[in-house]
Amino acid sequence: MGAWPPADSLFLEQKKDSRFTYEVIVVDDGSKDSTSEVVRTYSKKYGSDKVRLLKFVKNRGKGGAVRMGMLSSRGSRLLFADADGATKIEDLAKLEEALQKDAPDEGVAAVSIGSRAHLQADAIAERTFFRNVLMFGFHFLVWFFCVRGIKDTQCGFKMFTRAAARPIFNSIHVDRWAFDVELLLIAQKLKMPISEVAVNWHEVEGSKLVPFWSWLQMAKDLLLISLRYLFAIWTVSPVDKKLD
Repeated sequence: MGAWPPADSLFLEQKKDSRFTYEVIVVDDGSKDSTSEVVRTYSKKYGSDKVRLLKFVKNRGKGGAVRMGMLSSRGSRLLFADADGATKIEDLAKLEEALQKDAPDEGVAAVSIGSRAHLQADAIAERTFFRNVLMFGFHFLVWFFCVRGIKDTQCGFKMFTRAAARPIFNSIHVDRWAFDVELLLIAQKLKMPISEVAVNWHEVEGSKLVPFWSWLQMAKDLLLISLRYLFAIWTVSPVDKKLD
């Protein structure tokens, strides 16, 4: 087992500044690999108050795993990040800075999200024509059915104030990959400020997505999200931006 950068870097940050507090929650979504063993090792190393493991017996999907982790968290600012390390944990400072501008006081609901939009030109050059068609098609469907004004809805690096995370993740329904779109739709419906922040990102091998069939599934999910909110099958209760 090698080093685990998120836990190690956060531990070092706390050694430099005792006022800095953190917890890392890893949700094992029914994996068959050694994820749980690695997390337990780090929990023993840094303490169970710093590193916690939540484990599903059966796979629930990325949305279900993220929802469980966020609703189990205890912090005032909550970040979720993909475990593959495609975005470096050090970039959380950029998201935190943006969040501070929108929510300078405790109890204010705000969201800041990592964005790879600044890397799009290079990505287009490297992808096949077919993958580019699917990418632009997905962006159009997101814009048409659900969320406007956000360039990159799918980056797995998003931060919330606690006042934003609680109503969003208590309301979210989608367990698959389109959950990112639904959570941003909920935030927009609740009129929460959303800041999009450029982050460093690199491609990680081993994606579970099969381009065409995943595109069809996500297109279906986007249509269903739109229709269910349109016809009030799913609803979001209005909340004040400032919560107790």
